[in-house]
This record gives sequence, C-alpha cells and structure tokens, in this order.
Amino acid sequence: MDLENRKRELVKEFSPLLLKTSKLSKIWMVGLTAVILVGLYAFILQFMKGHIVTGMRDNVVWGVYIINFIFFVCLSYSGAFIGGVLHFVKTPWKNSVARIVEIITVLSLIIGPIFILLCIGRLDRLHYLFMYPRIQSPITWDIIAIITDLIGCFIYLYLTFIPDFAILRDHSEDMPKWRQKIYKYLAIGYQDTKSQRELLHKTTKTMSIMIIALAIVAYSVLAWIFSLTLQPGWNSSIFAPYFIIAGLYSGAAVIILSMYFIRKYLKLDFYIRKVHFTGAGVFLLIMSLLYGYFTFSEYFSRWFSHKTHDAKLLDTLFTRYFWEFILANYIGILIPIVILFFKKLRTIKSITFASIIAILGLWLNRYLIVVPTLETPYLPIQDTREEFVHYSATWVEWSLSFAGVAAFILFFMLLMKLVPIIPMSGIIDQEREQNRKNKKK
Repeated sequence: MDLENRKRELVKEFSPLLLKTSKLSKIWMVGLTAVILVGLYAFILQFMKGHIVTGMRDNVVWGVYIINFIFFVCLSYSGAFIGGVLHFVKTPWKNSVARIVEIITVLSLIIGPIFILLCIGRLDRLHYLFMYPRIQSPITWDIIAIITDLIGCFIYLYLTFIPDFAILRDHSEDMPKWRQKIYKYLAIGYQDTKSQRELLHKTTKTMSIMIIALAIVAYSVLAWIFSLTLQPGWNSSIFAPYFIIAGLYSGAAVIILSMYFIRKYLKLDFYIRKVHFTGAGVFLLIMSLLYGYFTFSEYFSRWFSHKTHDAKLLDTLFTRYFWEFILANYIGILIPIVILFFKKLRTIKSITFASIIAILGLWLNRYLIVVPTLETPYLPIQDTREEFVHYSATWVEWSLSFAGVAAFILFFMLLMKLVPIIPMSGIIDQEREQNRKNKKK
C-alpha cells in the first residue's frame, strides 16, 4: 500500500478517538472537574487561614502533601527511565506503550511539585528559593533537578509527537479548522523525509540518554533530602537506590493500570495485547523482588542495631501503625509477587490487580517513612496535646490530594484528544522496517 494512503487510513482509524467523546468520558470529565474545584476551594481556605486547617503541626511538619510529592515525582522519574530504555529496545510491542509512558512522565512532573508548594506556609516568600538559593542545600538541588528534568522530558515528549502532528496535518481534511491549524503549527514543517527521520531519531536517542541519567540523578537527590538528615529512619546510606527501585516499582504499576483502562474503554485490544501486560508484569515482578529486598534490609538493620531512637521508631511502627505496616510491607509486596511469579496467574485482570495493590502499598510505605519518623524526634516538643504530637490528615489535605489525582487523569484524557495514544508514526516505521526486511529476503 502507498505510504500516503496508509497514513490516511491510520488517521481515519484514530480520528474517532480524537473527535468523538463518549457519554462515559464526558461523565468522567465532569466528575474530575468537580473534584478539582473542591480541591481549589480547599486551597483557597488553606491559603487564607494557613496550615492550621491541615493536620501538620510542630512535630509533624510534613504530611500527605510531601508523600504525594514523593509519589508523583518518583512516578515521573521511573517513567523517564522506562521511556528512555524503550527507545533502545527494538521490539514491535514497544510502540503500544511508549506514548503512555511519556505522557505519564510529563504529567507527573507537573502535578508532583505542586504538592511541595502546599507544604510551604508562606507562599508569598516562594520566590526567595530562586533569589537566594543555598547551594549546600539538597532542596536547592532538588529544585534544579526537577526543573531540568521537566524541560528535558517535555522536549522529549514533543519530539516523539512531531511525526504524528505531521501525519494529522497532512490528512486532517475532515477535522475542524482549529485542529488543522494546531497540527500545522506543532508539526514545525516536518515532511518525513529520510534526512529528517534520521535527524529526529538521533535527537530523540540523545535526549533519551540524557533523560535516563537525569532520572537517576534527580531521584537520588530527592532521597538525599531525607537520608542526609540525622532523623531516625531517614539517615540511611541505601535510600537513593531504594527510592529509585521504588520509583520503577510504582511506575510499572501505574503504566499497567493505564494500559488496562485505555485498552478497555478505547477498544484498543488490537494494539494493547496480553503480551504487553505479560512483559510489564514480569518487569513489575523483578521490581517487587528488589523493592522487597531493600525494604527488608532497611527495617532489619534498624531492628538489629538496637539503637535507642531506631528502637523507639520501630515501636511506633509496630504499635500505632501496625496494620498500615502490614498492608504496606507485606500485602503490598507479597501479593504482587505471588500473582506475578506463577505464569498461570498472569492474566490481564490479575496483573492489573497486582499493580493496584503495588500502588496502594507503595503510597502507604511512603506514609510510614515520613509520618512515624516525624512523630519520634530526638527532642520531643513540650506541648503534648494529641494533635500536636501525632498527625492526622484533614479533609483539606485529602481534597487537595484527590484533586491532584483528578487533574492527572483529566489532563491525560485531554492529551489523548490531541494526538493518538498509539503513535501512528511508530506503526508506519514498523511497517517500513518490515518491508525492508522482506525485500532483503
């Protein structure tokens, strides 16, 4: 089939996903917007009254916000790492998941840092972080790492979008005029010539290498914000690799969950197949084994050392947070391992269920890293009121947390209305490569 006719056929196939919005999608968008508006109200309330409307006090100065920040940033770094590696993997099935990974990466980097801003009591002084940065501070390096990674990931995402923008520009006669103008502007004159394809491939290859390096460095810096302090439970030499493995663990789980819903509701069974879930499930199994090993090493070394403050922290975990500890570090790790270890259990639904357990377990594990440690400081405060000693998130914090998740899903849905979630250019490249191999035979 002629190349241009094949492109036109692909545009015709994916156009309904771009132009038509199902009743279910509209309901989802309205619901997500409502959640975001509630979160906006909660933000205004917190901005006007301060942190008194949250559960954060003198002892526990960080709460759900910092946990969400770690989770989303960890998700973005894992997406950047996985997306960069996929660029070098020459398998036909990578095309179906590459764009999902790239979108998750950028959206997580946009949503995540917002939560760290919510931890700041005086947002009117935010500009001081940029005007008077302390180069010795890990927080300064974290800001630099996040901004650099966001710019790099955004450029990488845009580069992968360009060939599809060009296809849509050339074959969007039936689309609204405003869409045609957007595609023409975003395609930046790309004509899919051999020289342009080679230049774009070299550029994306270089960017993918940079993104992999940025992902490792940036998430290590985030881990050092904790491990370079003397707080019991944080002062650990393995926090950087532990955070990286945890990031890959959560990233693989969120990718699987996204694949399931995209496949189910967009009817993309032909493109997102069981082989994709099986491959992602095996990767999640490897990450769960490594994550379980790091978790065991971290808690075992504290227990075996018999240090006073470590013993006090473990006592807090095993008494006040016993069930949370069991859910995060046993159920959240062992159930995915059991499901994914046996080949017969690796169905699409069971792999998706394992990913949900992994996501919930990892978020709860981050909660146990942050809150119990802050509740057992070296020097306890004199005010021993329950709300000052122990942390309990308020509706304001939960509203903003759910608003962040809702914004992530809503933006994901809107991006899928701009460009197909399955790269058309990737399909063309696969067919072009297959034709080249057939001619050689």
